[in-house]
Amino acid sequence: LCSSSAPSKNYQTQTDTMSCAANVPSGSEAYGKLYPEKSSDGIMRLGNIVPDFSCNTTQGEWSSFHEWIGDSWCILFSHPADFTPVCTTEIGRLALKYEWFKARNVKIATLSVDPVDSHNTWLEDVVAHCENGVTIEFPIIADADRTISTKYGMLDPANLDDKSLPLTIRAVFIMDPEKKLKLQLNYPASVGRNMDEICRVIEALQLSAKSSIATPANWPNNHDSIGMKGAVFLLPTVTTEDADKYFKDYKTCEVPSGKDYLRLVKQENLPQ
Repeated sequence: LCSSSAPSKNYQTQTDTMSCAANVPSGSEAYGKLYPEKSSDGIMRLGNIVPDFSCNTTQGEWSSFHEWIGDSWCILFSHPADFTPVCTTEIGRLALKYEWFKARNVKIATLSVDPVDSHNTWLEDVVAHCENGVTIEFPIIADADRTISTKYGMLDPANLDDKSLPLTIRAVFIMDPEKKLKLQLNYPASVGRNMDEICRVIEALQLSAKSSIATPANWPNNHDSIGMKGAVFLLPTVTTEDADKYFKDYKTCEVPSGKDYLRLVKQENLPQ
């Protein structure tokens, strides 16, 4: 069961409540501080600022990956090798979502250990195989010396090329405009990625950053049985005072422990 929150003495009007989520003192910014910006042991983890690098791509030379990202969100998407079946479908499906990502200020870059000439030739196959007549608008990075792959921990020692050098795994890295790692997914070479799931987590990450919330399991198809389909949780760092002040009509779910940590709010009542 979920009960309505009791407005605090400081509860304000809807106009005030819908102020910028960055103004929630105990919200997204406080939650982000739980994740250190730098790794203490050289292993990249969530919250760390991702390594910068220079490289050659299908869209020219980059002196700085960070500069290319600019003030956008970014997905770095690696694949084991050009001219392989699963990778061909993945790049095609990613191309179909390109405008969707662009509309949400998300840049896309893909990577493998193949050279740029190989990428360009292979992309003709990608376009020909995709039934939707796509164009490839995003760059593919050439990492022949595996410098970038090593920095990002995306080499698979069990998957070797004809020179017995390791190929990259199917990795997904999502970074925010501060170049902090927000999500990492690793897949084996035998399993293709689901682009709808990548879109879902982008929406969840951006909503969390904007509105100081956390998305439940299976969001947005959650809590339908209690009439709150698509509702989201307040971040654990959000104090009761801030919850009452910034989140209109949130509900606290009653549980046997008696702890008030399951605080649901409908998306239409989120701070904007």
